[in-house]
Amino acid sequence: MSVRLPAPPKFTGPIGDPESDPETSDNDQAWDDWVSDSNGRQECKSLFDDMVLPSVEDALEYDKKTHNFRLDEICTKLSLDFHGRVRLINYIRNNKISSADALNLRGSEPWFASDEYLVPAIENDPLIQSYSADWSDSEEDSNDADPVHKIKALEKKLSTARQSLAEYRALIAKKLNVAKDLETLDSTQEAAAARDDDTHYFESYGANDIHAVMIQDKVRTSTYAHFILTNPALFRDAIVLDVGCGTGILSLFAARAGAKRVIAVDASNIAEKAEEIVKINGFENVITVVRGKIENISLPEGIDKVDIIISEWMGYALLYESMLDSVLVARDRFLRPGGVMAPSQCKMMLGLCDGSEIYKDRIGFWEDIYGFDLSAMAHELYNEAIVDVVGPEALLSKPYAVKDLILSDITVRELDFSASFNLASTVERRTKVHSFVLYFDVFFTASGLPVPPSTEVKCIKDGEVTLAELWPVGGKPAHQRRQSMGREKEKTTSFSTGPRSQPTHWKQTIFMLREPFMISEESIVVGSFRCRKSETNSRELDVEIHYSVQEDESANPSETVVQMYTVR
Repeated sequence: MSVRLPAPPKFTGPIGDPESDPETSDNDQAWDDWVSDSNGRQECKSLFDDMVLPSVEDALEYDKKTHNFRLDEICTKLSLDFHGRVRLINYIRNNKISSADALNLRGSEPWFASDEYLVPAIENDPLIQSYSADWSDSEEDSNDADPVHKIKALEKKLSTARQSLAEYRALIAKKLNVAKDLETLDSTQEAAAARDDDTHYFESYGANDIHAVMIQDKVRTSTYAHFILTNPALFRDAIVLDVGCGTGILSLFAARAGAKRVIAVDASNIAEKAEEIVKINGFENVITVVRGKIENISLPEGIDKVDIIISEWMGYALLYESMLDSVLVARDRFLRPGGVMAPSQCKMMLGLCDGSEIYKDRIGFWEDIYGFDLSAMAHELYNEAIVDVVGPEALLSKPYAVKDLILSDITVRELDFSASFNLASTVERRTKVHSFVLYFDVFFTASGLPVPPSTEVKCIKDGEVTLAELWPVGGKPAHQRRQSMGREKEKTTSFSTGPRSQPTHWKQTIFMLREPFMISEESIVVGSFRCRKSETNSRELDVEIHYSVQEDESANPSETVVQMYTVR
């Protein structure tokens, strides 16, 4: 579907200058930034009567004024941890005690240790879902005059609160087996569960063929192997979590690199094969395979945190399948402070594409079938992204990063986003643009920190040897390079899924245009790229591209065209 909008203001600023961008001065803004936190606007019932207030904050203020009860202060006074706070809320609601009785609690009552009061008394109780850290503020924090330190302290408390909530949900699932109550802790997850976006997804990864395709992707597999096996100082004696382990190949690399323990997690039945593979290769004392969703599992006894999380979570257009959501849950639940995410950074790259061959193969041929016009068959093809491979000659502009994902701190909410772009033509003569092309670049750093902005991604050419340095002749250990000292000397491992690199199983994502347009040497295409999870299937993506064309920097832009796509 495409829609024409009025022409935007003339764009005269330099390419890449966010201050002069016609769409927005923010290159990476979340669609929902104008919306307040969902828990904050969710109606919340008073602890002591039937009054329902517009938000958690209003309910807490109401109980303070009406019942002289300050929940956060009581939690601090009784030295309650997260689970103690949950038990207190549910005890009050279940037993309908008065505020006076609640104020007389000592914190040593037997029910404070009972799992009975971990089960929510009210479905979707916002008081349990809310991430309030006020009740755990220390006097030291509150008196700290250093704003940077205060921000870091608040971020740490937020991370702790999120982890506590995740552990709480896992505890309910494991000990009480109350799936219904687990689902109601998150209203958005309740809707997703009713739709069941997961069953087919995990079943598909139980098949042999899909793992063969991934392992045979030399760009993918050799780059992971290169990063793991050439960073012995990082992996030696480390505890590693492999999220979505599949056959366990990344876990095997980590074990070979000297990891002390590796926890390999997968929710599909491939986990059974992974366990068998681990034993065949003699790593059963190092690698523990856990079958289950990362949101629900517990780490093996004696392990609370991990040093490294490694995962191959990327899908078509990078975010298709939404596996990154689970990796971020794993990060918030299990990664120790200062731990490393591998990969550490991914960039979604957008460019102009010739696309004429794909047009002929997928769309144009319907126009003449044995002398008949069957072009009606192609109408819907413009609504869906095409996953295919285009050559380097098909790229008609400099690529533009519409999303830069720093895995150490990005949130799930930020994966729904809108970003401006400006694409500068690289053609030498007038050429027709049939599509936009999207691909992604992946970076690994031993520090887990973002790469410098000037870092160029490695493009592996067809036939390039990528594995020779890892397995020397004769079965001897791989050469262990001395680790560079200093951030500025850190070696970056990377790969690209773009047209200039050897094709990967991700290929590229092509957005065909209903109305192709011409560009010349000085043309600029400006607009915005919007991406979010599909409302009908959270593992699919809805993409919306707004664009207009300028012949050069001084020319007036064309009308803005809007076209929408599904990535499935």
